[in-house]
Amino acid sequence: MSSIITLAHVYTIFILVTLGSVIHLEAQLQVGFYLNSCSVVELIIKEEVVKAYFQEKGLAAGLIRLHFHDCFVRGCDGSVLIDSTPSNKAEKEFPVENPNSRGFDIIDNAKTRLEALCPGVVSCADILAFAARDSVQISGGLWYEVPAGRRDGRVSLLAETSALPPATADLNQLTQMFSSHGLTQEEMVTLSGAHTIGRAHCTSFASRLYTFNSSVNQDPSLDPLYASKLKQECPQGSKDLSLVVPTNPSSPAIFDTGYYVDVLNNRGLFTSDHSLLTSASTANQVHQNAMNPFLWKSKFAQTMVKMGKIDVLTGHQGEIRSKCRVINK
Repeated sequence: MSSIITLAHVYTIFILVTLGSVIHLEAQLQVGFYLNSCSVVELIIKEEVVKAYFQEKGLAAGLIRLHFHDCFVRGCDGSVLIDSTPSNKAEKEFPVENPNSRGFDIIDNAKTRLEALCPGVVSCADILAFAARDSVQISGGLWYEVPAGRRDGRVSLLAETSALPPATADLNQLTQMFSSHGLTQEEMVTLSGAHTIGRAHCTSFASRLYTFNSSVNQDPSLDPLYASKLKQECPQGSKDLSLVVPTNPSSPAIFDTGYYVDVLNNRGLFTSDHSLLTSASTANQVHQNAMNPFLWKSKFAQTMVKMGKIDVLTGHQGEIRSKCRVINK
């Protein structure tokens, strides 16, 4: 009797271990995930990114930001792409995203083409991850492999955008927010370099120009000449979301280390940018990144891959949306 129980017990353990292995394998993202099911996926997405980039170079920064936003809210599940409904305000109502609808259009265009060729196969979350990679490369960064197999989420809530690091964050806040997603302080400094391309709304940094107790009413840590230029471009009290400035004035469309050079010279646009100088460790990382462009680009590519794995849905979780803006019925 005991031998029968033992054998049954061993068999049960074998089944559980086997099932666990299957579930574990199923939950992994894979390079070449669509090789057999939709081999043209990366080509089509890149075509759409390239076409959009040569119409408006700023779209590369927008797509990288969208991928970051997506991963920091509910994980990399494409939830940032979902439209609001009469009963729900979605993530894309977040003020920084809302005026930049053309970035969403690129994903829509790629999805439409892929649905015509490979219906119900490629997730919106994966399209966004591929598009972010292509945006890094086309603007001067390094190409990197994107493990795929993400599934799309069905929930998008404006309230949850509180998980996104604000432009006013100090070093401790930034470190904690990135750590909550499994990213180190050094990886936070590395990803901050994405500010080397793109633009920012005046409303996101106006407090540094007009609300400080000083003779000129501006943040004393901000380079005075740079602050004066920003004041000309961003009038006091303006709430106009169409007013934007480059986050890296010297080369706003080139993926280089100009951002880190700016930060070292007190020309980081956001409070969060300047906060990277408030500890010896992070200040040293800023200096190393500024002096070693290839090293930083390599670290950035590696960290983007890691970020792209945050809380992903895989296997039978979530869904593959037919349209990225709406969940399936």
